[in-house]
Amino acid sequence: MAKFRPTRLQIIITTIFIVLTLGLTFALTRQKTVVVSVENVNIRQGPGLKYKSVKTVNHKTRLNVLAEKNDWYKVRISDNKFGWIASWLVNRRDNLKKATRLSEATIVIDPGHGGWDSGAEYKNSKKEKYMEKTYTLKMAQAVATQLRMQGAHVIMTRDTDKYVGLKPRPALAEKVSADAFISFHFDSSPKRNEATGLTTYYYHSGASKTLAKTLNSHFDNLPVTNRGTGFGDFLVIRDNTRPSVLCEMGYINDSHDFRSIKKLSYRLKVANNITSGLKQYFNN
Repeated sequence: MAKFRPTRLQIIITTIFIVLTLGLTFALTRQKTVVVSVENVNIRQGPGLKYKSVKTVNHKTRLNVLAEKNDWYKVRISDNKFGWIASWLVNRRDNLKKATRLSEATIVIDPGHGGWDSGAEYKNSKKEKYMEKTYTLKMAQAVATQLRMQGAHVIMTRDTDKYVGLKPRPALAEKVSADAFISFHFDSSPKRNEATGLTTYYYHSGASKTLAKTLNSHFDNLPVTNRGTGFGDFLVIRDNTRPSVLCEMGYINDSHDFRSIKKLSYRLKVANNITSGLKQYFNN
């Protein structure tokens, strides 16, 4: 009786089948494991701050990750129970001790202008030290640093001197389901030293108007006159369904305001005030 000898093609097909089977088995049995880094972290019904908390977990809790959406992890709580946790609150290596509603929030910070779009200017010049784009970025970076220290998930529409179109800015907030969108600008009047002060604008009523009023209520301690809140028809907040505001943090072509705008101390004070305002907003 002739002895069966598999052909070379059959051997190759069998080998591929075995490799694929082993690979699939390995993928199904191996799950990503994360460790909660701080105390009092919520596991929620869905991937976002708006969803109800189903469980609170503490430092060093290990969780198996099943899926990811909007930078939230879907995790296994028990055999038949699942939930979502903010991915930035696991596997951290910093001094954050306890999670808060602010630390669970995703905040998009938008430094106005950038690149070839200089924005308004203190005076007609080709020097960047007089351009609005320079100080919106510095302001945004100061605010982002402060918020990240509080554990918040901060995404910037630009973090360098580059041009970003208007439409991609609110589109980013929509894409990541931002809990707040804050755009920084500096005002300008037709003539130098003709106007002064800061204003917080909203377009949509409801959450955006509440956010504007809450943040603006923390600006009274600044060296620039607080002109309050107002309706503003600006694309970055008009074409934005997320809670969104546009902050004009002083008149760049006013000598008094510009002295403050240039200072690091002003930016740090604004960053502290924005952080305090967002804490109040999210807690309410």
